[in-house]
Parts: sequence; C-alpha cells; structure tokens
Amino acid sequence: MIDEYPGLGGWTPDHLGVPGVVRQVVTAPDPVLSRPGVEVDPCDPEVVQLAADLVATMRVSPGCVGLAAPQVGVGAQVFSVDVTGHPKAVTVHGTFVLCNARVVEATRLRPGREGCMSVPDLTGDVKRASRLVVEGALPGTGEPVRLVTDGFEARALQHEIDHCAGLLFLDRVAGAHAIYQRKVYL
Repeated sequence: MIDEYPGLGGWTPDHLGVPGVVRQVVTAPDPVLSRPGVEVDPCDPEVVQLAADLVATMRVSPGCVGLAAPQVGVGAQVFSVDVTGHPKAVTVHGTFVLCNARVVEATRLRPGREGCMSVPDLTGDVKRASRLVVEGALPGTGEPVRLVTDGFEARALQHEIDHCAGLLFLDRVAGAHAIYQRKVYL
C-alpha cells in the first residue's frame, strides 16, 4: 500500500496515459449531485478517462481545488484534488485522483467557509475534521493508497468524498444562518 506524504508513491496524473477532456460542470439541483456514486473499477478504461477529465476540468477552473465525478454528471466514486499554491494549504500532496475513497480516521472538527462549482452563488460554514486519514485506490493501477493529511487539504478531501456520497456542502451547514451569497469580484 502506498502511504502518505510527500507524493502518493510518485503517482501523477501523467500515469493515466490519456489526455483529459474538459467537461461541463453541473449545478444544483441536478439530481446526479444528490445520489450516491457507485464504486468503480480503478483500472477500467472509462474510469481512467474520467480521472483524466476531472484533472483537466479542475485545471481550467479558476480557484478550483477539487472536483468529483458527480459534478461532471457521472454518478461514480472518483474525484481529483490539488491544493498546491492555495494560501490556506499546509500539507500538499500535489494533484491526485482517488477512486472509492473513504475516511478511516478523522479528528478535531473545525469550522470553515466552503464554496463549490456546483453551487456557484453560495458559500457556507461547514465543520470538518482538520486531520484525516483516507483510503482509496489510484486510477489506472488500482493500487491502494492510505493518505494522511490535515488542514485545508483535509477539508478539500472531505468535500469531494461528500460529493461522491451525494452530498453538497449545503447538506453540512448548521442552518440558513451559515449560508452566504458568494461575493463577486470584477
């Protein structure tokens, strides 16, 4: 099993071996966002292509630090994350994609503001674990991964795992008082 920081055993999106295609991001209330995704075979060529597409779509989306398959209309447990360069990130594993990920350990709940490409007009305060252990599989190889992270990267992982479970950050806020209109910068 590949373990931990700094780099998922040297795996990078280039290991997928296929070029990614930028996909359209779906927005709420699209039903795919509220249904749990199915587990996938990480070695299936369609899953490998989906992984490459998630990375490509994430990279052309300003401010995006993660993207899950349901956000591009696919009900599957696959997501990409990259918090590199984000001012709130401390632990950074670079760009990676996980399949069938699950949280195996979570500690120290902390509130934080979240936004989402699938809910473009709102942000909200969500309590998330600030230290996290996640297990999943790498697309293309199926190799199991145990990822230990914290802070902003842990928040991003939980946000994407929620997408794969059919949940939006709005499902995690404490109430209407914790939802805000997104600021628009011109």
